[in-house]
Amino acid sequence: MKIKNKKWFITGGAGFIGSHVVNLLVSSGAKVAVYDNLSLSTDQYIQSYIKQNKIKFFKHDLLDLKTLTKVMNGYDIVWHLGANTDIPSGFSKHRIDLDNDVIATWNVLEAMLKNNIKEILFSSTGAIYGESVKGKFKESSGPLIPLSLYGAGKIASEAFISSYCNLFNIQAWIFRFGNVIGERTNHGIIFDFIHKLRKNPQELEILGTGIGEKNYFLVEECINGILYTYNKVHSGPFPVIVNLGTDSTSKIMNIAKIIIDEMGLKNVRHRFTGTARGWPGDQPTVLLNTEKIHKLGWFAKKTSDQAVRIAVRRLLGKEKFQLSINNFDE
Repeated sequence: MKIKNKKWFITGGAGFIGSHVVNLLVSSGAKVAVYDNLSLSTDQYIQSYIKQNKIKFFKHDLLDLKTLTKVMNGYDIVWHLGANTDIPSGFSKHRIDLDNDVIATWNVLEAMLKNNIKEILFSSTGAIYGESVKGKFKESSGPLIPLSLYGAGKIASEAFISSYCNLFNIQAWIFRFGNVIGERTNHGIIFDFIHKLRKNPQELEILGTGIGEKNYFLVEECINGILYTYNKVHSGPFPVIVNLGTDSTSKIMNIAKIIIDEMGLKNVRHRFTGTARGWPGDQPTVLLNTEKIHKLGWFAKKTSDQAVRIAVRRLLGKEKFQLSINNFDE
């Protein structure tokens, strides 16, 4: 996997997944630029690279097409992770996913054209499937009827990427993630449960009814799956689209049990909000079919429950992890 031979332009590179990507690429000796407005993160995980001039860092917004186009010059591939990741915020901020997912992605594609950059890796989501698809969601499943503006924003972004592939010879790899977890995350069920229990070790508030299950996998496995697919499958006039995650799931109540166990708590009461969904637009159950990427030869090494426990331990400070070429399975 010859990643150091490319010049990488990472949008959202200061965030949870992005900063781990930067760790990997820098440790491999690759040339890296990070473009991030730090609206949902800080530069704490890439600050040492900035000071040592190991990466170029551009603190700008993806909505600034002029600046984006200027600083993207000279790179070979765009790893597009920049997006609104605060999914519930779309209920009160109606433009946030239009601006930070759809228009931001269009700007990235336009900047690529103007700089003659032909390759893009794009992070999509299982949220695009909504609840109209029964059973496990395949890449060919439909119709795609999302419940959240975040899901809508990702569908629209996929559509623009597909069109640019067909019209302008862009090559794209689109990954519909399960729930990516691990150290550095600042939202999601594991993060929320830990912080609630730190405030009140006797009671855990659980949004909704506690019924639901999703696919959870570690950030390093996510990055490994992306790069494996990128190296394995050629993109033609249409993007390569794969579901990415484990072939197992974790139930909400089992996540709560794992966290309570790892925090060493006893006799914790569960208090359910009782709503049909945890929040407006929430999709309690997401079941991804990962047969397509399995046929390519890639499998997550940890089950969903194993990944949850490892992520919990990392967030509690019991285990430390930093992705580098030395611990990356090529």
